[in-house]
Amino acid sequence: MSGKNQHVVPHKDGWAVNGAGNSKATSVHDTQAEAIGSARETAMSQGNEMLIHGRNGRIRERNTYGKDPFPPRG
Repeated sequence: MSGKNQHVVPHKDGWAVNGAGNSKATSVHDTQAEAIGSARETAMSQGNEMLIHGRNGRIRERNTYGKDPFPPRG
């Protein structure tokens, strides 16, 4: 996968989108839904993952966009 995975995380001003390894937020949003929309757009355009964290900081959901290196057997 190219680019950085996008993390939706709690922020003092609402919810933030952070690229993996970045110390600063890519964007800050009032609601988690707005942050998820922004992170999804970026992840889809870069073909990487979006990880959604809950208020406790733990990952509650992850979505892969693009070519998954470990697809499930079908």
